[in-house]
Amino acid sequence: MKTGRKVAIVTGAGSGIGKRVALALLSEGYSVVLAGRRSEPLAAIANDVEVDSSQVRIIPTDVRDSSAIKNLFDQSMQEFGRLDVLFNNAGVFAPPGLLEDLSVEQWQAVVDTNLTGTFLCTQAAFVIMKAQQPRGGRIINNGSVSAHVPRPNSAPYTATKHAVAGLTKSTSLDGRKYNIACSQIDIGNAETEMTQRMKQGILQANGDTLVEPVMDLDHVAQAIVYIANLPLDVNVQFMTVMATKMPYIGRG
Repeated sequence: MKTGRKVAIVTGAGSGIGKRVALALLSEGYSVVLAGRRSEPLAAIANDVEVDSSQVRIIPTDVRDSSAIKNLFDQSMQEFGRLDVLFNNAGVFAPPGLLEDLSVEQWQAVVDTNLTGTFLCTQAAFVIMKAQQPRGGRIINNGSVSAHVPRPNSAPYTATKHAVAGLTKSTSLDGRKYNIACSQIDIGNAETEMTQRMKQGILQANGDTLVEPVMDLDHVAQAIVYIANLPLDVNVQFMTVMATKMPYIGRG
């Protein structure tokens, strides 16, 4: 079903940042494919949002599964015929714990989701974007401030987010010839289910436990919409959106 609207795929769309960004893109007039591991939250978004039913599609997808990613992009193309924006948002943390106590399985689960999943989605988007007319598109990676500075006991998450920053740079470079732009948004302390512990107190580098400020998700969603709406000859390479008083500058 080709609608004439711009088309976006959002991974990890069932909750938190992904959900709010998907809703913002829908409000902006995009056709949006909601991808996530659990179908129920995706269906709830599709049922509750006040848009034309042809504007939103749900495709349950686990980005750790390469065949599921292929299905996501194949179905999206069958439905909408092109892809303008990919928001690589799906991500997980390892359980809190000492670096030396992490299991290989815990490490691999984070790598498979945050890094390999992002790469495979990017690769699938490249195939589509370089072949479509008009050629090109935009890929936006969810980096995190942990792409630059770590928290204690966060080796898997921090390592993958540093790697995503490298992937963002390579994607930007390799996408030039196809008119594909790639951005990274580094988000600090957006208020989601995953950041509730920050309001209770979270371990700091000096061993103290402190309550940290958080910010409303709408600021993240507005930033993504701004980047998505730019013409392809303009790019925001890296953007940091964070709670002003969170420990970041000078963290550690």
